[in-house]
Formats: sequence, structure tokens, C-alpha cells
Amino acid sequence: MDEGDISPLKHFVVAKMTISSIFDQLQEFAREALEFVDDTWHSQDLEQVAVEDQYEQMQACTKKLAIISEVLARRHMKVAFFGRTSNGKSTVINAMLRERVLPSGMGHTTNCFLSVEGTDGNTAYLTTEGSDERQSIETVNQLAHALHMDVSRDSGCLVRMFWPKTKCAVLRDDLVLMDSPGIDVTSELDSWIDKFCLDADVFVLVANAESTLMNTEKHFFHQVSERISKPNIFILNNRWDVSASEPEYLEDVRRQHMDRSVSFLMNELRVVDARHAPSRIFFVSAKEVLNSRMHRAQGMPETGGALAEGFQERLKEFQSFERTFEEFISQSAVKTKFEQHTIRGWQITESIKAIMDAINITSAEKKVFALEERESLMDRLEFVRNQLNALTEDVKDKIKATIDEVAAKVTAAMLEEIKGLSALVDEFCSDFSPTSNALALYKSKLQTYVEERMGRNLASRCSNSIIGHILSSQRDIVDSISPLLPLSARSNLHLHLPSHRFDISYDLNFTTLCADFQGDTEFQFSLGWTALVHRFLGPANAKRALVLLDKNIQAAGFATTPMDPQTQEDIAISMATKLASYTSRVSMGLVVISGVVWHCLGWRLIVFSASLYGLLYLYERLTWTNSSRERALKEQFVDFATQRLLAIIPITSAHCSQQVQQEMVATFSRLSQQVDKSEGELEGDIRRLNSTIQRLERVQRQSKTLRHRATDLEKQLEVFTSQYLHATP
Repeated sequence: MDEGDISPLKHFVVAKMTISSIFDQLQEFAREALEFVDDTWHSQDLEQVAVEDQYEQMQACTKKLAIISEVLARRHMKVAFFGRTSNGKSTVINAMLRERVLPSGMGHTTNCFLSVEGTDGNTAYLTTEGSDERQSIETVNQLAHALHMDVSRDSGCLVRMFWPKTKCAVLRDDLVLMDSPGIDVTSELDSWIDKFCLDADVFVLVANAESTLMNTEKHFFHQVSERISKPNIFILNNRWDVSASEPEYLEDVRRQHMDRSVSFLMNELRVVDARHAPSRIFFVSAKEVLNSRMHRAQGMPETGGALAEGFQERLKEFQSFERTFEEFISQSAVKTKFEQHTIRGWQITESIKAIMDAINITSAEKKVFALEERESLMDRLEFVRNQLNALTEDVKDKIKATIDEVAAKVTAAMLEEIKGLSALVDEFCSDFSPTSNALALYKSKLQTYVEERMGRNLASRCSNSIIGHILSSQRDIVDSISPLLPLSARSNLHLHLPSHRFDISYDLNFTTLCADFQGDTEFQFSLGWTALVHRFLGPANAKRALVLLDKNIQAAGFATTPMDPQTQEDIAISMATKLASYTSRVSMGLVVISGVVWHCLGWRLIVFSASLYGLLYLYERLTWTNSSRERALKEQFVDFATQRLLAIIPITSAHCSQQVQQEMVATFSRLSQQVDKSEGELEGDIRRLNSTIQRLERVQRQSKTLRHRATDLEKQLEVFTSQYLHATP
């Protein structure tokens, strides 16, 4: 085969590049899928979308792909040459390499396994088993030639020779040629097969055309056939050039060798049928071909030298072997080297697709659940907000009604207490003295006593009913708010009610209220001018009238604050009206009676009247004791306090109402905070679900994308299968 011809081995090289590219993509794809599964598995908001088993499966797929890619990088076509000693195995390889590379010659020459493969460098070198040290190619004779080899070296060891690809076209396409010791000089056939033959794509049995197939050769390939299903075997009947010396027996010997070889392949090994068996058998002279090609490389005629008759036919036969061998090994190696890996690639992509489908389905289901839960929470949130707004208005109305009722109760109770103020003051007992200091102390005690008693009386009249009403309103509020809270918070709702008993403070503050109460303990004659004015005008108008008259008597310059003209007019009109009324009733009678009395009694009546008036004054004066003074002071205090208490009834009732309002508002505020907290939790749950839904959507998109990539890679594997694995050889 000329070096310029397109080698059939390129088919394997292209197939290897194609499948390697596919598996590189598979590796990258698997790494991305592994990261995706890992992120999904460890994501806090995506519980059980991806599980540990899926992560472990992805790890296993990634490791398998890494191993396959590494194996594919080392994959090459391997041809193993076997035969008895001195049948020309090394010479056949040298002829294919077009140079004397391997040791060859008479007798037992190759004493270990020698592999020849191409290197991109320009220098040939070799390495020994268990070492990467590069050695000179000239040392091959010392390492592999039986005549020079160290007797301690095992015949089952391997020497790897690296020959520049530029010197040999056949090595450019990932082809490795394996030379072996003679199978008739060792008993370690089983170990040889296990160590060197299981990954061989083609076996070449180099037979000696001067003899026939021996049992040793047959036994070896029977053992190969037991370990490898239908091994690909070629039979080279080497040294066919000797047939030129006996041309009369040429065809008979050829037919005999052909029949025996076909029978061996077809009937004994059963590796090929009768139709294809003859195409596996060739009659060549490797030594002639090697010499011819070396002459040609040196610029000499390839037919130069002592060549037997029929050389051209034998050369064509050897070239036919090379062409058939290359075509066959290329197709066969593609299938043997890549088919199982392609199947494994399919299986891995199917596994990844199944994982992506499972994650996609799980994420879709969880997304549906999350959407339903979010919808429920949003409905719940809207319900809580609407109900809280409505409840707030109801509570406002209830609080207003409550404080109005409290104000009414306090007002009614204070009016009742004011009515009983005189009796309450009468019940007060304390030492009384008209001195100024003692009188001030007495009034202070009286005010304190009245304030305490009135406070207790008001509390007994109002507090229980008001507190009961407040508690009832609080229970109503709790019952109204309870449905707005989650179940976990309802059982603890009582903890947010006031822990103390609410008490209403009736702060009458008598000290301030009656601070300007003076009290008059001086003797006042009942028929004196002041008493008469009081009797005619009433206490309030009498006081104002007396003050007015007193001021009018005084000089105008002494007045500091003039009385309101309207007030003066009212008092004057009242006095004039009452005096006129009294005068009109008695004036006529007095005139008649006074005339009669004066006519009858005269001065005696005047003396009697004056005596009676004086006796009455004396009696009242003598009976004006401390008890009378105390009683008069109490009466004055009752009149004074009554007016002041009537004035503060709206203030006190409003104060009590404000206390109740604050208590109810505070209670509702605390309960509303729980509702607000519940709303915040609902909003947080909704935000969490929104995030989860978005995350699940991303997971769905990523899983679909990865699944589509797996499908694309499967299509590439299908194309590779149809183009390289199912192609007709």
C-alpha cells in the first residue's frame, strides 16, 4: 500500500474523535447536572425535590463518564501476532512498518512481548514494563532478542516501542502492533491471553507455509476463543516464496493449506462462515516484501536482489492482506472499542433523563401545592384584614357605648351621694374647737373623711357593674378576634389580657375642691338683718346682696373691682320684688293693727316686744356652743360641697369614662397586635412561598433544559451508532 493512499484506518480515527467529542460533552453535561442536583438537594426551600439517592446516581454517572473518557483517550486498534518460533512474526511486522524495527532472524529471536505504536516525535524510543524511562531503540536487541536477552527477564513481560509516525503511515492512525514469543516455547499461554489478548481487535496467526497448522497453534487459538467471543483471526501462510522451487505442487499445496485453514476457522473455532473464511487466509513472503520495500526506500528497484519467481503475486497478496486487514480492523475496532461505551453512554443519559424527569415532576407537584397554599394564605390574609377593619369599627362603637353608660352610671351615683351628703357629714366625728388652727385641722379631716366615704360609696355603687361590663366586653372582643388568629395562638390568647383586676379611680380631690371653703362659726342672730336677707333672698343671693350693700356703704374709692352691672340689676330687682311682695301683704294689716295696738296698749307693747326680742337674742346667744358651731360649720360645708360636687359631676364621670376607655382600648390594642403579628406571619409565609414557587419554576426550567441536552446527546450517539457501528464493513 502506498503511503499516499487514504488509509481505511482513518475510519477508526474519525470515529474515535467523534465519540470522544460526544463523551466530552457528556462529561460537561453530567457535571452541570450534578451541580444542579446538588444545589436542589441542599436547598432549604426545596425539600425532597431532589434526594440523596439521585445525587449519588449523578455522582456515579459522572465517575463512569470520566473513566470512559479516559479509556477512550487510550483506545487504539490492536493487532496481536502469534505463531510458532521462527515463523516470521517479527518479519511480517517489519514488512508492514517498511523498516527492520523488530529483531528477527534464524532461530528463537523474540523472547518477550513487543508492542509497536506511533509517536508524534521524530525520535524512536522504548520503555519497559513498570517504568516510564525512555530508552534508546538500539537496546531492543538486548531487551527482546532471545540471543542477547537477560535470562532473568520474564517472557511474559512487555517492551513498548514508539516509532515516529512520520516514518510509517500505518502507525499514524492509532494502530498498535503486538509481537509475541513463539507459542511453542512457553507453557504460560493462559496468562498471555489474559494479559495481552483480551483487548486485541485482530489476531494474526503467522504460519509456516513449509509445514501445516500445528496442534500448538490450534490449542492457543482455542484458548483465545474460550475467552473472547468469536475473535477476529487472520492466517498468514508465510515463506510462500519456497513454493517457487516446486511449481508443480504449488496449487495443490495452496489448496491443502487453504482447506485446513478454512476448516480450522470455520469448523473448529467457529469464528467465521464458509463464505468469508477464504478472505481471512493469505499466502505471503514477509521477508521478500520487507527487502523490496527497504530497497525502494533507499531508491533502489524494489525487485532488486535475489527474488524468487512469482514475487509480484506474493507482493500483491501481502498488499491485499494489508488492505483487507486495515478495512476489517478499522470496522471491527470501532465496534469492539466503542460499542459498549456507546451503550453505556445511552444508559447514562437515560439515567440522567430519568433523574431530570423525576425532579421536574416533583417540582411541578410541589409548585401546585405551593400555589394552592399561597392562594389559601392570600385569602386568609384578605379575610383577616377585612374582619379586623370591621371589628375595629364595632369595638369603637362598643367602647363609645360603654363609656357613655359608665358616664351615666357615675353621674347618677354622684347625684345620689350628693343627696346623702348631709347625712354623711353628720356621721363625721372629731374634736372641734373654734380656734383657727383647730378649725383648719377639723376642716381637713372632714374633707378627707367625706372624700374617702364618697369614694367607697361610689365604688360600691358603680365599680362592680362597670368592671363586669368591661370584662364582658373584653370577652366579646376576644371571641371576635380569636377566629382571626392561627390555632397555635388561640390557646394563648388569654395571656394577652390584663393580668390585674381593673379598678376605677373616683378622684374627687376634696382638698383642692374645697380649698377655698372658710366656714363662719361666729354667732348669727336668727332675726338679724343678715338672717332676714338670707330668708328673703336665699343663701346665694343673700351673700351677693350683702356684699353689694357693704360695698355701696363704703366709699367709692375703696372699691377695687366693680360688680357686673347685670348682677347688680338682678340683685336689686330680686330684693325689690321680695320686699314689695312682703310690704304689699302686711302693710295694710300693720297699719290697722299698729293703730289699734298703739291705741290700746301703747308703749307697753313696745317694751314687751323689745323684751321678747332681747330674750330671744339672749337665748340664742347663750345656746351658741361648740356643738352649735360644729353643726353650723357642717351645714355650711354641705352647702358648699354640694355646689362644688354638682359642678364636677361631668368632670368625674368623664374621668371614669376615660379610664374605662383606656382599659378597653389597651386590651383591644394588645389583641390587635396579635392579629398584626398573625398578618406579618401570613405575609412572611406568602413571601416564602413566592420565593419557593420561583425557585421551583427555575428548577423546572433547568431540569427541562438538561433533559433536552440529554436528548440531543442521545441523538448524537444514535448518529454515531448508525454511521460507525451499524455501517457495513
